[in-house]
Amino acid sequence: MSFRIVRQSKFRHVFGQPLKREQCYDNIRITKNSWDSNFCAVNPKFLAIITEIAGGGAFLVLPLQKTGRLDVSYPQVTGHKGPVMDIAWCPHNDYVIASSSDDTLVRVWQIPEDGLVCPMTDPVVELAGHQKKVGLVQWHPSASNVLLSAGADCRILIWNIGTSELLSEITHPDIVFDCCWSWNGSCLATTCKDKKVRIYNPHSGEVVQEAMGHEGAKPQRIHYLRSGMIFTTGFSKMSERQYSLRKENELANPLCLEELDVSNGVMVPFYDPDVNLLYLSAKGDSNIRYFEITDKAPYVHYINTYQSTTPQRGMGMMPKRGCDISRCEIARFFRLLSSGFCEVLSFTVPRKSDKFQDDLYPLTLADMPAISAEEWAEGKDAEPLLVCLKDGCVPTQKQKLKVTKKSNILDKMASKKGEASSEPTFVKPEKNLEDLINELKTLQATALQHEKRIKELENKVESSCHALSEHTQILNNYEDTIDLLVDEV
Repeated sequence: MSFRIVRQSKFRHVFGQPLKREQCYDNIRITKNSWDSNFCAVNPKFLAIITEIAGGGAFLVLPLQKTGRLDVSYPQVTGHKGPVMDIAWCPHNDYVIASSSDDTLVRVWQIPEDGLVCPMTDPVVELAGHQKKVGLVQWHPSASNVLLSAGADCRILIWNIGTSELLSEITHPDIVFDCCWSWNGSCLATTCKDKKVRIYNPHSGEVVQEAMGHEGAKPQRIHYLRSGMIFTTGFSKMSERQYSLRKENELANPLCLEELDVSNGVMVPFYDPDVNLLYLSAKGDSNIRYFEITDKAPYVHYINTYQSTTPQRGMGMMPKRGCDISRCEIARFFRLLSSGFCEVLSFTVPRKSDKFQDDLYPLTLADMPAISAEEWAEGKDAEPLLVCLKDGCVPTQKQKLKVTKKSNILDKMASKKGEASSEPTFVKPEKNLEDLINELKTLQATALQHEKRIKELENKVESSCHALSEHTQILNNYEDTIDLLVDEV
């Protein structure tokens, strides 16, 4: 007789459930670009989706509460001249988003607090450093205003958004498929078209480790785990989809290398560093696999699979700050479907108690940076700041953007004396909704005055015409009298 030993785990019964249709988003013109991007980015305030538009590139930014069917004329961010390839929300400011495009430019946008009321075409910062299309943008996990961009010109550029300065440049041997910061941002892991996995020192651009990744020629994805291990997805020589787990100092010897199935879609990992759960999905797939990662063999433990009847075009994952802890929700995904529908999936752990579950919600990433861009440029690294979700995560106030040269326009750091940062530095756009309403009222009052003046002029013209008609009649009578006198003579 054989006994099946079930591995003990608090996540054995995690299950995903889609929200009702009226709680999702519909009538969205999702991009038809074939680039291997998620096409979607989400934070506790907004949902951003790359859309299809003629004559350039655009993406949609929706407040999370604006669910249901979307108006086709809803304003979008339309500043790029080429198709948008990737978008990423700033982890330290929920109103700032970066986008990269086929037009070789990286742009950073500030979204108004209530969302867009008109199309946005002017970015806060424009970064021109690449010579070919830019397919990837990623924010530094702990440093303020540090943004990474990777382009088809085989270069990785690291920027200080506050001053538009280039902090570091890495020349890659071939086209970059994917890259990811380590937990504290001290290392950078990349996958490449030459099938190799590399670890760089982002400050100096030097290669720290290098090894062969997956043997297949198709794109590989990579993710740095909190423990320092590296998770990759790729393909075998026989086009079988694989995943592997490696130590950062022993890249050539994977701790595990497993085959999943045979399919064309590139597996994209979504990682939850709080509880070490990892979700795998792919464009064209209709399922989401999720695993638990531990520090003991076999390291990657399969939990379950969410299955659907409709394949996805892309997917975005909500930060833990945006999950509903009252329902024991540990993850929330936004699936883009080819029909123009964005489905919201909620992954929960069933619990009978309605109290705060400490084991499900350890300290999570806060929305404040640990160091400044200047400190990072000087070689300093720091782990991200963490926050407890027990009493709810209170977001920091919206900052005001003051675009001045050589200044840190997105700075939210506290002063060196330990004082809290002063009044937030984000400003509202030049004309917000209230200003537009006041301007509209002024225009209406002016129009009424002009309308009254026009009526007065019309009355004067009418009176003048009437007087002219009377004078003309008198003149005609005089002419008739003169004609009679002439006939008599």
